Amino acid sequence: MFPLSGGVNSAMIDFINVSKVYKDNGAKALNNVTLHIDKGEFVFVVGASGAGKSTFLKTIMREEVPTSGEVVIDGQNLNKMKARKVPYYRRKLGIVFQDFRLIPTKTVYENVAFAMHVIGASQKDISRRVAYALTLVGLSAKAKNYPNQLSGGEQQRVALARALVNDAEIIIADEPTGNIDPEMSKDIVDLLEQININKKNTIIMVTHEVDLIRHYNKRVVTIKNGSVVSDTAHPEVARAASPEAVVNTPSGYYYAPTEDAEIEDFLKSYGSEDGEEKGFKLDTSAFRGE
Repeated sequence: MFPLSGGVNSAMIDFINVSKVYKDNGAKALNNVTLHIDKGEFVFVVGASGAGKSTFLKTIMREEVPTSGEVVIDGQNLNKMKARKVPYYRRKLGIVFQDFRLIPTKTVYENVAFAMHVIGASQKDISRRVAYALTLVGLSAKAKNYPNQLSGGEQQRVALARALVNDAEIIIADEPTGNIDPEMSKDIVDLLEQININKKNTIIMVTHEVDLIRHYNKRVVTIKNGSVVSDTAHPEVARAASPEAVVNTPSGYYYAPTEDAEIEDFLKSYGSEDGEEKGFKLDTSAFRGE
């Protein structure tokens, strides 16, 4: 395949009696969820649209705070985390979207490097880490290409490299195969599996694709009406417990057209020191050549 190397880099995740009720409409998105994901685990999360998967992911990202219960990541209680600490915590996370979210005016190298520019990394570190991340995903030879010169599977590999470049401990892959064909889908999950095996990243992948879940012998967590209704290493058991949870429809979470401004807005709050402050405007002129 392609070389993968590197040290152990993972985090433990604990949901302890977590419930989430949204104040604006009273919707109960999570209902007394207790779940442990060990360091280095690879977990599929499935559930019908509106089941609570999005809120589950958002609490890990610390975009949402539980109404009751606790979310503890690698010993850190996210409920009690001060706002100024959130961007630093988010540097543990690498997030892969369904629609790639690459900046069309930047090369493959520049798209991956962008995530490091945002956190103020040195040029030396950027050069070293980007080269390494592109090697991990098998795209070193296409570093100078633009997104429109790549296949869908290759674009998703670039997105994965961007998620890995800051040495993320947790990879959150939300429907990462939703916009690519079945053969390329398997390639992406193969890649995630190899990264999981070799680097020990904790990987949480939300998917509706039945064939992928069946193909890989991974833990499957099924969420229905905000509750975990099945948690098993046997995909068929999970599907039998909630057959409507696994369907070939997009999850809708963070599904939107790719725009430069949107990428900047997202990245500025995922690792930049001032990302949580109101009115903060990320200066990206240096990255655009302005």
